[in-house]
Amino acid sequence: MTRARPHDYDDIPGTFVFDAERSRQGYGINMFCMSLMKDENRKAFKANEAEYLKKFPLTPEQRDAILKREYNRMLELGGNIYFTAKLGATDGHSFQHMAAIMTGSTQEDYAKMMLGGGRSVEGNRSKAGRDKSAKAAKPKAKTKVKSRSKRG
Repeated sequence: MTRARPHDYDDIPGTFVFDAERSRQGYGINMFCMSLMKDENRKAFKANEAEYLKKFPLTPEQRDAILKREYNRMLELGGNIYFTAKLGATDGHSFQHMAAIMTGSTQEDYAKMMLGGGRSVEGNRSKAGRDKSAKAAKPKAKTKVKSRSKRG
Protein backbone atom coordinates (compact mmCIF):
# COMPACT_ATOMS: atom_id res chain seq x y z
CA MET A 1 0.00 0.00 0.00
CA THR A 2 1.32 3.39 -0.90
CA ARG A 3 0.58 5.67 2.02
CA ALA A 4 -0.55 9.22 1.24
CA ARG A 5 1.67 10.42 4.06
CA PRO A 6 4.03 8.62 6.41
CA HIS A 7 2.93 7.80 9.95
CA ASP A 8 4.98 7.15 13.10
CA TYR A 9 3.58 3.61 13.23
CA ASP A 10 4.42 2.61 9.65
CA ASP A 11 7.70 1.02 10.73
CA ILE A 12 6.32 -1.61 13.13
CA PRO A 13 7.31 -4.99 11.64
CA GLY A 14 4.35 -7.02 10.38
CA THR A 15 1.76 -4.54 11.64
CA PHE A 16 -0.87 -2.79 9.57
CA VAL A 17 -2.60 -0.16 11.65
CA PHE A 18 -6.26 0.19 10.68
CA ASP A 19 -6.46 3.95 10.34
CA ALA A 20 -8.75 6.17 8.24
CA GLU A 21 -6.57 5.70 5.17
CA ARG A 22 -6.65 1.90 5.40
CA SER A 23 -10.36 2.01 6.14
CA ARG A 24 -11.01 3.82 2.86
CA GLN A 25 -8.70 1.46 0.98
CA GLY A 26 -10.31 -1.66 2.46
CA TYR A 27 -13.96 -0.65 2.17
CA GLY A 28 -14.72 -3.45 -0.33
CA ILE A 29 -12.96 -6.13 1.72
CA ASN A 30 -14.74 -5.10 4.88
CA MET A 31 -18.19 -4.85 3.28
CA PHE A 32 -17.67 -8.31 1.77
CA CYS A 33 -16.69 -9.73 5.15
CA MET A 34 -19.63 -8.07 6.90
CA SER A 35 -21.98 -9.57 4.31
CA LEU A 36 -20.99 -12.97 5.67
CA MET A 37 -22.99 -12.26 8.82
CA LYS A 38 -26.09 -13.44 6.91
CA ASP A 39 -26.53 -17.15 6.33
CA GLU A 40 -27.80 -16.72 2.76
CA ASN A 41 -24.67 -14.72 1.89
CA ARG A 42 -22.35 -17.33 3.40
CA LYS A 43 -24.08 -20.01 1.33
CA ALA A 44 -23.86 -17.92 -1.86
CA PHE A 45 -20.18 -17.20 -1.23
CA LYS A 46 -19.30 -20.84 -0.56
CA ALA A 47 -21.24 -21.92 -3.67
CA ASN A 48 -19.17 -19.70 -6.00
CA GLU A 49 -16.59 -17.53 -4.26
CA ALA A 50 -15.24 -15.70 -7.31
CA GLU A 51 -18.71 -14.86 -8.58
CA TYR A 52 -19.90 -13.65 -5.16
CA LEU A 53 -16.92 -11.31 -4.85
CA LYS A 54 -18.01 -9.47 -8.01
CA LYS A 55 -20.68 -7.73 -5.87
CA PHE A 56 -18.00 -5.72 -4.07
CA PRO A 57 -15.59 -2.96 -5.16
CA LEU A 58 -12.39 -4.97 -4.83
CA THR A 59 -9.01 -4.52 -6.45
CA PRO A 60 -7.51 -7.60 -8.14
CA GLU A 61 -5.04 -7.82 -5.21
CA GLN A 62 -7.85 -7.76 -2.65
CA ARG A 63 -9.86 -10.37 -4.56
CA ASP A 64 -6.79 -12.61 -4.80
CA ALA A 65 -6.00 -12.26 -1.08
CA ILE A 66 -9.58 -13.23 -0.18
CA LEU A 67 -9.66 -16.24 -2.49
CA LYS A 68 -6.28 -17.44 -1.21
CA ARG A 69 -7.22 -16.66 2.44
CA GLU A 70 -4.09 -14.53 2.84
CA TYR A 71 -5.23 -12.77 6.01
CA ASN A 72 -2.11 -10.67 6.53
CA ARG A 73 -2.36 -9.45 2.95
CA MET A 74 -6.03 -8.58 3.50
CA LEU A 75 -5.01 -6.44 6.47
CA GLU A 76 -2.28 -4.76 4.45
CA LEU A 77 -4.86 -3.99 1.75
CA GLY A 78 -7.23 -2.35 4.21
CA GLY A 79 -9.09 -5.21 5.84
CA ASN A 80 -10.07 -4.89 9.48
CA ILE A 81 -9.13 -7.89 11.62
CA TYR A 82 -12.60 -8.08 13.18
CA PHE A 83 -14.26 -8.11 9.77
CA THR A 84 -11.83 -10.58 8.20
CA ALA A 85 -12.50 -12.91 11.14
CA LYS A 86 -15.97 -13.40 9.65
CA LEU A 87 -14.35 -14.99 6.60
CA GLY A 88 -12.43 -17.34 8.86
CA ALA A 89 -15.62 -18.22 10.73
CA THR A 90 -17.37 -18.88 7.40
CA ASP A 91 -14.62 -21.41 6.70
CA GLY A 92 -15.22 -22.97 10.13
CA HIS A 93 -12.06 -21.59 11.78
CA SER A 94 -11.66 -20.01 15.19
CA PHE A 95 -9.97 -16.68 15.68
CA GLN A 96 -7.11 -18.53 17.39
CA HIS A 97 -6.66 -20.67 14.27
CA MET A 98 -6.52 -17.54 12.09
CA ALA A 99 -4.05 -15.83 14.42
CA ALA A 100 -1.82 -18.92 14.30
CA ILE A 101 -1.85 -18.85 10.49
CA MET A 102 -1.09 -15.12 10.51
CA THR A 103 1.92 -15.62 12.78
CA GLY A 104 3.22 -18.62 10.88
CA SER A 105 2.66 -21.15 13.65
CA THR A 106 0.35 -23.99 14.52
CA GLN A 107 -2.73 -23.33 16.61
CA GLU A 108 -1.20 -25.33 19.47
CA ASP A 109 2.09 -23.38 19.35
CA TYR A 110 0.21 -20.08 19.10
CA ALA A 111 -1.90 -20.96 22.16
CA LYS A 112 1.22 -21.92 24.14
CA MET A 113 2.91 -18.65 23.16
CA MET A 114 -0.08 -16.57 24.25
CA LEU A 115 -0.49 -18.49 27.50
CA GLY A 116 3.23 -17.96 28.10
CA GLY A 117 2.88 -14.18 27.92
CA GLY A 118 2.82 -13.54 24.17
CA ARG A 119 5.50 -12.75 21.67
CA SER A 120 8.67 -10.98 22.71
CA VAL A 121 8.83 -7.31 21.77
CA GLU A 122 12.43 -7.77 20.65
CA GLY A 123 12.47 -7.27 16.90
CA ASN A 124 8.76 -6.49 16.90
CA ARG A 125 8.68 -2.85 17.94
CA SER A 126 8.93 0.22 15.78
CA LYS A 127 12.30 1.57 14.78
CA ALA A 128 11.39 4.79 16.54
CA GLY A 129 10.51 2.82 19.69
CA ARG A 130 13.80 0.92 19.54
CA ASP A 131 15.67 4.21 19.22
CA LYS A 132 13.84 5.65 22.24
CA SER A 133 14.45 2.47 24.27
CA ALA A 134 18.15 2.51 23.42
CA LYS A 135 18.46 6.13 24.53
CA ALA A 136 16.55 5.46 27.74
CA ALA A 137 18.79 2.47 28.53
CA LYS A 138 21.99 4.50 28.33
CA PRO A 139 23.15 5.75 31.72
CA LYS A 140 23.00 9.50 31.94
CA ALA A 141 26.00 11.48 33.04
CA LYS A 142 25.64 12.63 36.60
CA THR A 143 25.55 16.34 37.08
CA LYS A 144 26.20 18.02 40.34
CA VAL A 145 23.32 20.19 41.45
CA LYS A 146 24.01 22.96 43.87
CA SER A 147 21.35 23.40 46.46
CA ARG A 148 20.23 26.81 47.43
CA SER A 149 18.87 27.55 50.80
CA LYS A 150 15.86 29.76 51.01
CA ARG A 151 16.12 32.80 53.11
CA GLY A 152 13.10 33.47 54.97
